[in-house]
Amino acid sequence: MTAFSRNRDGVTRLRLRAGPFIVTIIGVFITACAAVGPDYVAPDVNPPVRWSGDPGAAATTDPLEPAALNEWWRSLDDPVLTELIERGLAGNLGLRDAEARIRAARARRGVTAASQLPTVEAGGAVTDTRITETGFYEGTGYAGTTQTLYEGGFDASWEVDIFGRVRRQVEAADAGLEASVESYRDVLVTLLAEVARNYLDVRTLQARLAVARANREAQINTVELVQESVDAGETARLDLEQARANLATTRAIIPGLESNLAQAKNRLAVALGLAPGALDEELADPRAIPLAPPQVALGVPAEVLRRRPDVRRAERELAVATAAIGVATADLYPTLTLVGSVGLESLDAGRFLSSASGVFGIGPSLQWNVFDAGRIRSNIEVVSAEQEQTLIAYEAAVLNALQDVENSIVAYGKEMVRRQALVDGEQFARQALAIAEDQYKAGETSFLSVLDSQRQLLGLQDQLAASNGQVTTNVISLFKALGGGWTPLEPNSP
Repeated sequence: MTAFSRNRDGVTRLRLRAGPFIVTIIGVFITACAAVGPDYVAPDVNPPVRWSGDPGAAATTDPLEPAALNEWWRSLDDPVLTELIERGLAGNLGLRDAEARIRAARARRGVTAASQLPTVEAGGAVTDTRITETGFYEGTGYAGTTQTLYEGGFDASWEVDIFGRVRRQVEAADAGLEASVESYRDVLVTLLAEVARNYLDVRTLQARLAVARANREAQINTVELVQESVDAGETARLDLEQARANLATTRAIIPGLESNLAQAKNRLAVALGLAPGALDEELADPRAIPLAPPQVALGVPAEVLRRRPDVRRAERELAVATAAIGVATADLYPTLTLVGSVGLESLDAGRFLSSASGVFGIGPSLQWNVFDAGRIRSNIEVVSAEQEQTLIAYEAAVLNALQDVENSIVAYGKEMVRRQALVDGEQFARQALAIAEDQYKAGETSFLSVLDSQRQLLGLQDQLAASNGQVTTNVISLFKALGGGWTPLEPNSP
């Protein structure tokens, strides 16, 4: 039987009821139809064969070492850092949010997968009906009486996924769940790097403060000695004022470093899910700046792309967008639903549970949008354009990942060279200051030479302390760019 109906949106649907023709059509659909829309194929990337950056002796092109990369922070050999990272994994709010997103995605996937199975509803009712005295039953003996109808049973329905709409929805949900897992890993990789960087900032600023304070004390002694020499009439007052100016310059450096140190401690505390200031006492005592490992294995670009969580997430999001095209395309085709019911129905409560009260019904229902003013095809165009956008985002993620590694390689290698130059410079500055002081005492040079040597030594010492921290910070950035840190710490697999 054929019938037309109009829903609340004004869309005309063609309804076909059970019959031999429909049964035949159902059989053809089930045996011949596959899921509509494009089947997902991961895009080809074709990354470079090797890295173009020159890390010098700081890194090698050996294959990635998963065991070392998974817990890269242990290569810095700092127990305090390791303990802080463990606390960050437990308390970071961003990580907890990402975990909640995984749980939500897993639940959504369960809801979607359930659409593949039949739906069964149970119900029952007791209805009193009064028959009018002037109605259809007038003169039958039933007029004016009240009858009680007892009903109970089960209703079942199952959408036969002929054209794969539900299958594509499940595909999208699966890929969406996997994307949320990669998002968690991306947050994890970022968190590990940020905790380590903030910790390095703390130790670097403490080292720079130590340099500034040591120079301040040395310059205080210089001012006192020059003051004594001026009082004895052995030195011009100009030397004293220059020494005081040099001391004031050093003193002016210290408050800025102290402010930056407090901010670094606060950033570290918040990264661990703690209130600002919570780590002040714990990190009050300076410690040596963690040293970077002698070498880092870089692997090849293809290995890194397979490991980077942001690239993996972008690829899964592309799979979601591709499946969405199939879901939208399926709306062009009929929807087949098998419906059935079984139950009991009786006017006599005493006979309600007898076999004579049994009722049942079963049959297919086919619905097809005959006219929708182009809504479905327009929606297909929308999701197709969104899939293209997602593909572009994936390609951008690949390029950004390659860029991150290349930049980190260069930064790490060049900072190693810079640090060695500063080490040499600091040694030369110490020698220059000693010579200047000896010559000044012998009257062979002016006090200005001593002050210049002091300023030069302070500057090189400060730069060297900053460079020591920067080398390790750069290797942390390199580990992050390589996608290190997530394998042993992932949440429960979906």
